[in-house]
Amino acid sequence: MLLGKYLNKYYLKYGIFFLLGIAALVWVDIVQTDLPKYLNQIVTIFSKDTIDGEAIKKICIQVLILTAQMFVGRILWRLTIFHASRKIESDIRHEMFLKAERLPVEYYHDNKVGTVMAWFTNDLESVEEFLGWGTIMLIDALFLSVIVAVKMALFKWQMALIIALPVLLIVVWGMINEKYMTMKWEERQRTYDELYDFSQETFTGIRVIKAFVKETKELLAFSKVAKKNLDVNVRFARITIIFGNIIELIIALTLSLIVGIGGYFVYLCVSGETINLFGQTLSLTAADLVEFIAYFDLMIWPMIALGQIVTMHSRAKGSLNRIIRFLDTPEIVTNPKDGYKFVNPRGKIEFKNFSFQYPDADHLYLKNISLTINPGERVGVVGQIGSGKTTFVNVLLRLYNLEEGTLFIDGHDIMKCDVPSLRSIIAYAPQDNFIFSDTIERNIAFSDVSSEFDKVESAARFAAIDKDIEEFKDKYQTISGERGVTLSGGQKQRINIARAYFKHAPIFILDDSVSAVDVKTEDEILKHIKDKREGMTTIVIASRVSTVSSFDKILVLKNGEVEAFDTPDKCMKISPTYQKMVYLQTLEKELEGGK
Repeated sequence: MLLGKYLNKYYLKYGIFFLLGIAALVWVDIVQTDLPKYLNQIVTIFSKDTIDGEAIKKICIQVLILTAQMFVGRILWRLTIFHASRKIESDIRHEMFLKAERLPVEYYHDNKVGTVMAWFTNDLESVEEFLGWGTIMLIDALFLSVIVAVKMALFKWQMALIIALPVLLIVVWGMINEKYMTMKWEERQRTYDELYDFSQETFTGIRVIKAFVKETKELLAFSKVAKKNLDVNVRFARITIIFGNIIELIIALTLSLIVGIGGYFVYLCVSGETINLFGQTLSLTAADLVEFIAYFDLMIWPMIALGQIVTMHSRAKGSLNRIIRFLDTPEIVTNPKDGYKFVNPRGKIEFKNFSFQYPDADHLYLKNISLTINPGERVGVVGQIGSGKTTFVNVLLRLYNLEEGTLFIDGHDIMKCDVPSLRSIIAYAPQDNFIFSDTIERNIAFSDVSSEFDKVESAARFAAIDKDIEEFKDKYQTISGERGVTLSGGQKQRINIARAYFKHAPIFILDDSVSAVDVKTEDEILKHIKDKREGMTTIVIASRVSTVSSFDKILVLKNGEVEAFDTPDKCMKISPTYQKMVYLQTLEKELEGGK
């Protein structure tokens, strides 16, 4: 069996299917062990001078009845056991997906997308394979071999003792190899992760590779990763083949032993000589030898299955261990019990001596932030690269655990707020401008795809992307491609803005979301923010001070600390960083005008 705390509950959930399938499988095993005695009877009939046609007819009818039962039984165990294994695979994948959504963002800094996808595909398929075929082989290896062994012992126990040692060797060989093969399978999966990671990263950055004419370099790098994966797979396959061949060799030698010794005993019996074996007289006819060989033939499959089970169990166990490690990953950001759920949110934000350090970082990214953003205010956030601007807005989404009593929304400590409720009142256009591979309409309406189309158009007009969309062949039904590959940087930024505005949340955050658009389009978007977002809180991170120069307040960050938080005019008087940014950008405009 394949056991684990994330797997055991599914045995109970789908236990009825496993029980029905196992019952059908055991019944088939019992039924097919009656076939050797009919072979004995047929050989006996044909060894006589006169052939009894009626007896043969009767045997044929009985054999047909047995095969009909086997046919129905095999259909039943296929329908039940395979159904259960695939349902378990589906449920575990669903559980893993929910876990992936709950894990903190830093988890994906340490684990690449390719590695995580390997757990969802290759590893989970190995587990499903063992739950399906592995269960069937395990039941066959146990029940069929035991039933056959009992019948062989009751039929000719002396002959059964002769083949007991080779069968025991197969069991011992399987136990020796199981742990070693589990270790080798985990090594194989790790190299597969590396191959998956490299491929995913290469395909994502294919435009950069082409732009720098680095196809050959990437091909050589890929060949090294692929060669490593090949070598590990070949080693694992070699071990698997050697293990299987040794089992088949033992089976072949055992069959030769039966035929050789059994044939000699039949010759002695026909010659009228007495055979004393293990202190008992043995009588063995040709028909008896055929029946015994038929019993052994039935035992060959369980012995082969035992070898396959060891290999399959090794793979599944290694894969399940990787899945369990993923599911056991601590969920650092958890939803508080009975957390506050926002009702009629106003959008007031308060920082009280707030400091923040990323997990595993060695310094603070925000230090002693104390300020209040009142409902309806438009606040611009500026500062040099690395000053903490993106971190300032990220903490509002509760992507990380924060110190209690330092950050409040509408007077409620966000560490004590219901996380889904908190995030529902914030509309966020992130800096990376992520676009899903879907229609533009569904990208804009991501927060509520069931909304009316008029709302989508309104959001597109707000972001000044409506005219661009109308020029596309399929307009709003245009497929953006993976990560918006068919769109320009400015178009992706504006679709992100439209998606955030579509949510119509009381807190609206744009993280450097107009840096790739021209000045005219930027002015249009800023005008829409002023007109359409009146009375609602808006925070805009900007790399150009001109973007936020008309806002109610400017927050100037320097090395994670507040250098100034006031109106644009006052910031110009008290903030050296703001003064420098204004001066440099004014000088830049003058130089451009001179050209």
